[in-house]
Amino acid sequence: MRYQISGKQIDVGDALQAHVKTELGETVEKYAQRPTDATIVFSRNAYEYLCEATVHLSTGLTAAARGQATEVYSAFEACREKMDKQLRRYKRRLRDHHRDRIVPVEFAGAPMYVLAANEGSEEAEPESLQPMIIAEMETKIPSLSVGEAVMQMELSGSAMLVFRNEKHGKVNVVHRRDDGNIGWIDPSVGS
Repeated sequence: MRYQISGKQIDVGDALQAHVKTELGETVEKYAQRPTDATIVFSRNAYEYLCEATVHLSTGLTAAARGQATEVYSAFEACREKMDKQLRRYKRRLRDHHRDRIVPVEFAGAPMYVLAANEGSEEAEPESLQPMIIAEMETKIPSLSVGEAVMQMELSGSAMLVFRNEKHGKVNVVHRRDDGNIGWIDPSVGS
């Protein structure tokens, strides 16, 4: 597994890097047979250290976790425990998913734009109805089944996931609803 361990305005020494590689390696290999790479970023917020870890699995899924504590090693341990809990929860599905899938997950590229937020009161009339684009990026849309998409959304901790449905090849969305349930938007059903 490839590791990218970095710090935002803090020095990440060799001892911490070695600790992260051994501990995170053991945790991930326990549940996923072939993890591909991991990105771990340490940062500081006032008196607390933050650790954010993202692990990409060979099945195309991504697991993400975040931990915080007053010491850098404790922040990593909190992050590692959250990653362990997520992967343990989905262990059976991760292994079954890997056996059933003959080809790896395919990704299609798509443009992604970041729009400027309206600064000011809600009563102010906008000058134009065209939003101001402040960034343009490339994003990848995976081809997944609905169950895999829900699992990917849960593993990454995101509120929604856009994916191409393997069943019919059209773009779908799964999202976390305010009531805690999962919503699934499938435009192909209505047509």
